[in-house]
Amino acid sequence: MTGYSRAKFPHWAMQYGQCDTREVVLHRDGQGVVQDDKCRAVQGTWYSEYDGKTLTAASQVDIDHMVPLAAGWRAGADLWDTAKRKAFANDLVHSQLIAVSAASNRSKGDQTPDLWKPPLRSYWCTYSRAWIDVKHVYELNVTEAEKNALGEMLDTCQDS
Repeated sequence: MTGYSRAKFPHWAMQYGQCDTREVVLHRDGQGVVQDDKCRAVQGTWYSEYDGKTLTAASQVDIDHMVPLAAGWRAGADLWDTAKRKAFANDLVHSQLIAVSAASNRSKGDQTPDLWKPPLRSYWCTYSRAWIDVKHVYELNVTEAEKNALGEMLDTCQDS
């Protein structure tokens, strides 16, 4: 982790008007989201795919980086320039950002799938596919332990 700092991944960048990445994801992932004139979510509900909790206030919601910034750093983002790190931290196109409960996001921290899996096993298939997509798009390294954990999670895709 030599040289790592979250500040090296400019996140919650402005997307349009006064809407930053966090507010865009809150709107995208929520139901009945109402935003004020500064684009802040002031009403809505969010379902946390990681733990099955329904959240009724934006303050209860964290926007998770599917591949955490620190995990990205360890997997090759340490070699990127700031522009690429910013794109990674604010990616609305791929599977990188998801609204989840603050508790589940903090439980995950910067861990990879060999160290943390969503408590809801029913989400493992989607989670592993999203993780793989992000790692592929950004050409990030995958450890053997991570690969094995992802394989275990992908095996649940047959169950759905």
